[in-house]
Parts: sequence; structure tokens; C-alpha cells
Amino acid sequence: MTQSYIATAKRVIETEAKALEEQFAHLDEQFSQACELMKECVGRIIVVGIGKSGHIGNKIAATLASTGTPSFFVHPGEASHGDLGMITSQDVVLLISNSGETHEIVSIIPVIKRIGAALVAMTGSPSSSMATLADLHICIGVSQEACPLGLAPTASTTATLAMGDAIAVALLEAKGFTADDFALSHPGGSLGKRLLLTLKDVMHAGDNVPRSHQSQSIKDALLEISTKGLGMTAVIDDDGKLVGLFTDGDLRRVLEHRIDIHNTALVDVMTPNCTTADEHMLAAQALNIMEKKRINGLIVIDEQQRPIGALNMQDLLRAGVL
Repeated sequence: MTQSYIATAKRVIETEAKALEEQFAHLDEQFSQACELMKECVGRIIVVGIGKSGHIGNKIAATLASTGTPSFFVHPGEASHGDLGMITSQDVVLLISNSGETHEIVSIIPVIKRIGAALVAMTGSPSSSMATLADLHICIGVSQEACPLGLAPTASTTATLAMGDAIAVALLEAKGFTADDFALSHPGGSLGKRLLLTLKDVMHAGDNVPRSHQSQSIKDALLEISTKGLGMTAVIDDDGKLVGLFTDGDLRRVLEHRIDIHNTALVDVMTPNCTTADEHMLAAQALNIMEKKRINGLIVIDEQQRPIGALNMQDLLRAGVL
């Protein structure tokens, strides 16, 4: 029985994968024109669908809204009972229906046209009523549903979802939407922390920043590292400017080479030209730098190259960035 379940699952996934491949053929001039229409829209993208298409439409509207294209979903049944008042002549209405003949949607098209909103239909049939009545049509047709009865929307809804994502990302790139823009609409939860926190929010500052003069001995630096508890110390010159970094890793190398920790100056064993950061850098960006360079900590410097902050992976973990 277990093998039967797995065999069915593989067949479903293969069918839906084929449906996605079929969408390449539908990416034509109509798709480009629809994206351009939405990009230039000064109102909102109103997504309309019912049943399974409605569920997919809700997700498409949410994805558009979170990636820089203001959008919301309207149920066609509610539209017929007052929600059409949400639509203005400055909007673009995206109608979703696999058959293209959904009565609840077709019946409100004349009213939408009278309002003056642009219409884009996303259907599985270019000759359907919705496709014919709309200003532009995006085909989402599939050759086969994953449902063996050919009744339950499966491959067709997967194709619709993928096409919606394609529109959203195409618009995101066309508008030059950035991570900072994304952060403005995602301030909550762990995602918000990853996007909004800067190093100033999470770094150790003031007297908590480990600092050691370049002329100090390794032994003195160890005391600073131990006291501040960050596994490193910034090495500074007479002007307080950063000239290097000494870490737990440097200490291990020193001990391996039997270097005298009492009489050897930091300047002789420190890591010069160490990686630094600005206090306004996003914490997520700092995490990316630390992972790529395989380092456990960062020194934050000001415009005069003086250390004003320090952080390590544990700080990012506590802040919910990692």
C-alpha cells in the first residue's frame, strides 16, 4: 500500500511538472503587454476568482502586494452585491478562471467595463468568453489534470499559481523593487527582523566594545577578550583607529607556534585589513558577509575608522536574524 501511495504521488508531481513546462509556450506578447499594463497602473490590481481559482487568486494578490504592486482580492459573488464599488477606472482587474466561462465572473464584466478599469483574463481557453471580452489574455491551459477523473483542479491550479508568481516577479524586477522596499511591507515576525534590523540595533557599543592597543601584549589582549566575551578584540593605533583584529582563532595559531604571549605585541600577530561594517548595515546583510567569509564576528567602524561596535553570530542568533 505504501508503494501505491508513492507511485500515485510521483504520477501527480510528474503531471504537474509537465503542466508547468507547458506554460513556457503561453509566455507571449499578451503576457508582456499585461505586465506592462500592470506596471503602469496608477490604481490597484484587483484579482477576481471563485472556487479553487479564488484561493489561488487570493495568493496571487498577496504576492503582488508584498512585492511592490498594490493589489487585493475581490470575490465575484461579493462584487455583485456591492464590492464592485472597490474598483475604479484607474485599476487593472485580473480575472482568473480555468474554463473562462465562470458565470459569476462573466456576469460582472460589463459593469467593470462601464467603470473603465482595464481587464486581463487568465484562463485555460483563449476562445472563452472571458478571454474574448478582456483587453488582454494570459493562457494557463494544461493538457491534463493530475486528478485521474480529470475533474478536480490540480495541475491547472499549479499552473495558475506559477503564472501569478511569474507576473509578480516580472513586475518586481521591472520596478526595481529592493530588499528595503520589501522590508516596509514585512515588519512583523522573524522575516521583519531579518529585513529591518541594522547593526546599530544588535551590536555591542561603548565600553562593551573590546579594544586593545597595537603595542599591548597578547596576554593583555586575552584579558580584554575574556572580559568582553565576544571572542575577539579590535586592535587600535594611537588615534583610536582600527588597524586589525585579534581573535580566538589567532590565539590558537599563536599557541601552536609557541609564541611568547607575555612579550609579543598584538601588531605582530593580529589580522590586518579585517572585515568591517557600518552601523547602518542591515543585520541580514552582515550575516551574509560573515557566512561567506566564514568569520564569527564583525567590528563596526565610524567614518574615522574608529571601532564603535562589535557583534558575533550569537548576537544575530539572539536577535532572531540567524
